[in-house]
Amino acid sequence: MATITDLRKQDKQRVLNENWGKIQWLCGQDIDAASEMTFGMVYINAGQANPRHVHPNCEEIIFVLSGECDHTLGDETFHLEPGMMLRIPRNVPHNATTTSWEPCRMIIAYSAPDRQTIGE
Repeated sequence: MATITDLRKQDKQRVLNENWGKIQWLCGQDIDAASEMTFGMVYINAGQANPRHVHPNCEEIIFVLSGECDHTLGDETFHLEPGMMLRIPRNVPHNATTTSWEPCRMIIAYSAPDRQTIGE
């Protein structure tokens, strides 16, 4: 059975407010028990960074919608702009730092319905 999420009527409980920005979950095990992946959007405020972390049970794909960021992936750093995508393999430490004057807004997708995150 399909799941439809309307962002215009999104449940506020699915938005995680962090000191660096927000994550809005749109699909995942907690939202749809039959889901086989996790999907959402992340907003990293201007001049802020999310903590470096790994996902031990899944890979992640990010797609930049607006703003810009420097994204560390292991020992490398990639500058990402709107329209760019980055695949993050399982267990590779990573994080993003917004480099634009506006927040960096990204679509995030994970290959597991129960995305796990472990900080460094």
